[in-house]
Amino acid sequence: MVLTVILVLSALAINNSEPKETNPNTPAKVSARIAPAGAVYAGDTGRAAMAAAADAAAKAAASQVAYGGTTDGKEIYDHLCTSCHTAGIAGAPKLGDKAMWGPRIKEGLDTLVKHAIDGYHGPDGNFMPPKGGNPALTTEQVTNAVHWIVDQAK
Repeated sequence: MVLTVILVLSALAINNSEPKETNPNTPAKVSARIAPAGAVYAGDTGRAAMAAAADAAAKAAASQVAYGGTTDGKEIYDHLCTSCHTAGIAGAPKLGDKAMWGPRIKEGLDTLVKHAIDGYHGPDGNFMPPKGGNPALTTEQVTNAVHWIVDQAK
């Protein structure tokens, strides 16, 4: 019995002398858990902080816009639209093909822009994905690309 007590006490001493395993992510998890949910801005300091936050958000949003934010219709066409509108993939009217573009142009530019932004499934099986398949495009970029493409068919 004495031997058992000695072995148990020895095991406890060894266990207590060993360093405990620590998770290196624990401090980050604790910081995230106790971080404030919001902030209060008051006076001139608050206005400056809010302006800085708005600028940072605008810069972050601008970095997410396709093709560096260019609004040049030809450049957008060259980056994205050319893949389908050169070969006529999925029934896409080819660039400069007046016979294919004529009926579409008669529907009006607003309709063409709407189809380019929202996507379109035509009655003859043709298909236009929303924003040409690039959701990072802005409405202005899509509009300018459509206008440039239509100008090539006139």
